[in-house]
Amino acid sequence: MTTGNGLPGASAPQPGYGVGIGWRPEIAGFVAELPGLRFVEVIAESIPAAGPPPGLAELRDRGVTVVPHGVRLSLGGAEPVEPARVRQFARAAELLDAPLASEHIAFVRAGGIEAGHLLPLPRTREAVDAVVGNVARVRAELSVPLALEPIAAIFDWPDDELDEADFLTEILDRTGALLLLDIANVYANARNRGTDPLDLLDRLPLDRVGYVHVAGGAASDGIYHDTHTDPVPPEVLDLVAELSARHRPPALLLERDGHYPPATALHAELDAIAAASGYPTVT
Repeated sequence: MTTGNGLPGASAPQPGYGVGIGWRPEIAGFVAELPGLRFVEVIAESIPAAGPPPGLAELRDRGVTVVPHGVRLSLGGAEPVEPARVRQFARAAELLDAPLASEHIAFVRAGGIEAGHLLPLPRTREAVDAVVGNVARVRAELSVPLALEPIAAIFDWPDDELDEADFLTEILDRTGALLLLDIANVYANARNRGTDPLDLLDRLPLDRVGYVHVAGGAASDGIYHDTHTDPVPPEVLDLVAELSARHRPPALLLERDGHYPPATALHAELDAIAAASGYPTVT
């Protein structure tokens, strides 16, 4: 079942949507000229109450699906999500005529202090309860399905009670949310933990994947950082192929958030994602 412009709704997603890219003002012209583009993602907090900026509105009006991606709700916080932020998030989905919206399984503030970063949760049942409660508050305002993204983390909390697969599956089961699977985060976490990323793919409910993020990163002092400013490494593309062989996701999106390369390099990255997933090129 699909809703809106074609991305999956609350039931199991159907394959066939293809490759997209994160819309940013710095590359708006490049994105507008991609002939086969069918969907983009935009930071939800960047959408003003007056409506999307002209370049993004033009994409929406020509039939390109635009998905708002939140970064400030703090769904994993111990405090309830702030109602004003939830209203802005829901309003962004309405303004974009989006078929779904997405946010992170993370926290960004506590006790009135803003971290400025997405921070990992301890994988405890108490943390699961906090996420479930906050998701329910968001879904009470949101008119479309919600997809939840696990983040890249360079450390694990010492009081973890669940492994990552069980933690994520319990959250998805209890919230009814879709999974926004960042395959670059899967790679980063496995590399930093010294584990096999395929083990996680084999235990996640891949039929619940709403769409997939693909991004680059870089190693520093023995830690791999999910930067979104470096090229997508071959290992991440290999995981895209492994994921697609298990259960091909309905959509995959290239994330770039700075240090934008020439158009030829962006074209090559989009083409590589298409080749790894078996979708048509959009370039």
